[in-house]
Amino acid sequence: MLNTGTDSKCRLCQQFDETIDHTISACPILAKEQYIKRHDGVCAQIHFNIRKETGVQLDKKHWYEYFPKSVTGQGGNVTILWNQQVQTDRIISNNKPGIIIRDNEKRTYMLIDAAISGDRNVIKKEAEKILKYKDLTIEIQHMWNVKTKVILVIIGATGTISGNHEVKELQKTAILGTAHILRKVLT
Repeated sequence: MLNTGTDSKCRLCQQFDETIDHTISACPILAKEQYIKRHDGVCAQIHFNIRKETGVQLDKKHWYEYFPKSVTGQGGNVTILWNQQVQTDRIISNNKPGIIIRDNEKRTYMLIDAAISGDRNVIKKEAEKILKYKDLTIEIQHMWNVKTKVILVIIGATGTISGNHEVKELQKTAILGTAHILRKVLT
């Protein structure tokens, strides 16, 4: 767009230069709906796979046909919570991870959270999320005397991951979500 007389500002937000990075991970207009849809698709796939692994009955054959209920598997040893706040004795602002797995038999809590960020920000986003849930982890351990673990799934908008995670299917879901966003904006 340089020297073409064309405005380089984003066609949606009109605030920042319209770059691929801005479009797939930083536009405030797309953040309201499109980035959330992409994020929720990855989280739904994780939720579906957890239900499969824990033996909680599924009503759909494929993850992409599935939308998680807020509480599943309740009454058995494992309860899976989707997008629910954790009630704590003291006020903790970051008390709503994407998925919580409570195993009553093993006395464990797993807090699972995902983020789809710009590829350059994957490591930074992972560090932010670790700090974000530190207080909640400590409070859950203190209140209920259970082991608590935070599991983070941080994927760049074009599939970049940190560490040695084996998340190929989740990467594919994130990339397909990014492709959907690009098609919507550029057509």
